[in-house]
Parts: sequence; structure tokens; C-alpha cells
Amino acid sequence: METYALGIDLGGTSIKGALVEREQGVVAQSTRPTEGDQGPDHVLDRIATIVRELLNTHQGPDPVGLGMGAPGAVDMARTTVSYPSNLADWGVVDVRTALSARTGIDHVVVENDANIAGLGSAHYGAGMAHDSFIMVTLGTGVGGAIIHNNKVFRGSTGGAGEIGHMSIDYEGPLDNSGISGAIEAYLGQQFLSEHARMRLRHQPESVVHDLTGSDLSTLTPRTLHKAATQGDEAATHILAWAGRRLGYALSSAVSLLDIRVVVVGGGVSNAGRFLLDPAREALRSQVFPAFQEGLRIEREQRGNEVGVLGAAHLAFSTTPTA
Repeated sequence: METYALGIDLGGTSIKGALVEREQGVVAQSTRPTEGDQGPDHVLDRIATIVRELLNTHQGPDPVGLGMGAPGAVDMARTTVSYPSNLADWGVVDVRTALSARTGIDHVVVENDANIAGLGSAHYGAGMAHDSFIMVTLGTGVGGAIIHNNKVFRGSTGGAGEIGHMSIDYEGPLDNSGISGAIEAYLGQQFLSEHARMRLRHQPESVVHDLTGSDLSTLTPRTLHKAATQGDEAATHILAWAGRRLGYALSSAVSLLDIRVVVVGGGVSNAGRFLLDPAREALRSQVFPAFQEGLRIEREQRGNEVGVLGAAHLAFSTTPTA
């Protein structure tokens, strides 16, 4: 018998939703801009709209529940989301109660967005080949998850794996949480884009100026990737600069956890080898010899699906609350 669940991946830029069949994977999708600057009630209303859209297309058995990934800290009961750095005015929000009231779905379970990406990779993507790996998501922010024996390691309060807030330079730039030199302050989309703008203002020969119509305010990591594929030296150097910093941060995580495989996903990871080859070199250069065997960085190939798949897996694998 077919079994369905709903998966929601709440990001700083967009909300992705999917109806997922346990064996087939994604069978229907819907996406909307987050509009996170309008506060939590507005965002939760948009999530409920996506859920209704997906249910209106569904002819099979009722979904067993709704799983959702969100930025920020999630409590151990998987009910509340606290202080997501890329969403305005959230504080502490009881997402489970709010979404149950808006959708009529009783079984709602919430998890950190990087953790659901890790679960999606572990059960549907690149992580299927590994019992344990570190998941890194590069998007609006930088998230991380620790998958150990095919389960999320959550730490003592549910917040383990926040790689994006690990500092590689205590005198470096601030991320959105105010942490100096955090990796998110180098690889988060807005930070990487702004760093590139500052460098490219003084490099008029770069292809990026043509790609942006000489308006660098429109530059994104996708622009850098496109320029790099055209052989643009400046864009290639910027992506390599970011990749090395990713590798430096990962070296500390690998040394701490003794987990040798890293899976990288999220929109910024679409820069592929231009970003990840320098990250691989930096990682290997900063890990001591005993940890070199099996050391690798892989790119998650499921793209944007990995988050909604992980969220749906959470609904499949957890017990509904009364």
C-alpha cells in the first residue's frame, strides 16, 4: 500500500513543499517566496497555503503527517523554532501547534533545516552510501547536520551541528547572529555576493560585469559560477577563496567527530568543482595524517528535493502525538 507524507523546507528565501510517497519519493511539489521580513504568522500562512495546494492535487490515501525543516534552533520535542537568523521577529514560535491549527493535520513534526537535509541525503541521496557523514547546506545561510549510524545526532538540546556558526577567524566578519568569522559570514549567499562585489568593482575586465549588465547589485553565487565556467579568472578566484574557508571549517569538524565523509548541498553548492575542489584541498591540508583515510567531500545530487524528502521522512519515522 502506498504511504504518503508532506514535507516542507522553510528557507530564508523560499518555502519548498512536496507530497512524498515513501518508496517513490516526490510526487508533487509547490514553492513560494518566504517573505520572512513580514513575520512568523505570515510565513506560517504561506506554508499552510502550500499544504492545501499539495493536498488538492492528491488522490491517494491521507498523508501520515507533515514534516518541516526550519532554520534556527529546534527543541528536543520537535515543536518550537527559536531565533532563526534569516527570518524577522521570530523569537520562539510553537510551529507544531500553529501548523496543526492552520492545516488540520494532527501529526506535525519540526526539525532544523540542515538536519532534514541530512536525513533526506541519508535515505534518498548521496548519504545512502554512508552510515555516518557530516551534512553541510550552503544557501541563504550555512547549515550543518551530523548523521551518525543513519540518525541525526542532536546534542543535549537539539542544536548540534551548527557548522555555519563555527568561527575560523575571531577577528573576521560578523554573520547574522553576530559571530565573528563564522563560516556563514563567508559562504552565506548574501555575504559571498557582497564579498564578490567588493572585489569585482576593481576588476572591470571580469565577465561578471557583462553578466550583470554592469549592475553588480544583481550579482549572486550563480553569476560567479556562470562566469567561472566561461573561464573568468576573478570569479574562479572568489569561489576558490570561499571553498578554502569551507574546507578549513570542515577540518575542525572532522577532527572533532572522526567522521570522514562530508556531503554538501544547497544552492551555493551548484558552483561544483570551482567551490568544492579548493574545499577538498584545504580540508586535507588541515587534517592530521591518522584521519586522512576515507576523507572526502561529496556533492548532494538531489538538489532542492533533499530537504523536502528529509522532512517527509521525519513524518514517516516518528510517532504521531495524541
